[in-house]
Amino acid sequence: MNNAAPLDGPVPPGRMRTTVTYLEMTAKPARRQRPHPHEKLALMRAENCTLSFYRYLYDHVGQDWLWWARRAMDDATLNAIIKDPAVEIYVPYVSGVPAGYVELDRRTPGQCEINYLGLLPDFIGHGIGGWLLDWAIEAAWNAAGMEKLLVNTCTLDHPHALMTYQKAGFHPVGQVEKEEDDPRVTGLIPRHAAPHVPLILPTEG
Repeated sequence: MNNAAPLDGPVPPGRMRTTVTYLEMTAKPARRQRPHPHEKLALMRAENCTLSFYRYLYDHVGQDWLWWARRAMDDATLNAIIKDPAVEIYVPYVSGVPAGYVELDRRTPGQCEINYLGLLPDFIGHGIGGWLLDWAIEAAWNAAGMEKLLVNTCTLDHPHALMTYQKAGFHPVGQVEKEEDDPRVTGLIPRHAAPHVPLILPTEG
C-alpha cells in the first residue's frame, strides 16, 4: 500500500484528521502466549451473534476511540457481516461480565484480518488486552491455508496500540492520512466522548 500525501492546512470545523497505519504478519510468531491475567477470565465465541449485543460491544468498546463506521451502518448491512460464518466474534468475560471483544474476518481466502479488538473501559489496564491479542494471533494462524494476518490502527486508538501490534510481530506496510466528519458533530457519538481528541465545532451563523 502506498503512503498518501499528507493533508495540508488547519482541520476544518466539524471535521477530524487521523493517520491510519496498516500492518501485516506473514508467518506465525514463534512465541508463547502470555500468562492468563485473571483467575475468572473466560473467552467464548458469540455464535450467531445478535445485532443488539454486537452494537452494545461496538458502541461501548469504541466510544472513547471514536469508532463510528458501524454505528452508521443500517441493521441489515451490519447483520450480514456479523452473521457471515467467516466472521468470528469472541468475547472475554471476567467473573461473568463481558469485558470487550475481538473480531476475526476470514472472508478473503488465505488471510485473516483483526477487524476490531478492544475492551470496555472498566477492564483497560489489567493485562486483558495483551492476552486477548496473543490469543487472537494464535487463533488466526491455526486455520488451514493461512498466509497473512492483517490489522490496522489509527491515531484515535489507544496511544500504545501501534507499538503493541509491532511488538506482537506485525510490520507496517502502509500509512494514510484521512479527514472525516467528526462523529460527535454528526450525532453518531456523544459530545463528551474522546476528550483527548479536539472537538472543532462549526460556527453557527
